[in-house]
Amino acid sequence: MGPLLLVLLLALILGGVGFAVHILWWVALVVLVLWVAGFFFRGAGESRGRWYRW
Repeated sequence: MGPLLLVLLLALILGGVGFAVHILWWVALVVLVLWVAGFFFRGAGESRGRWYRW
């Protein structure tokens, strides 16, 4: 009974980690798209300088 519970717990943990990693890939993709869009669509008034404002 113990090994069965251990295998089920391991499958649950790995499934949760896989789901979290999948969500993080989508978040990283959205951030990358926003970064590239901000890089290309910088303000027209700024000839020099950074495209982001900290």
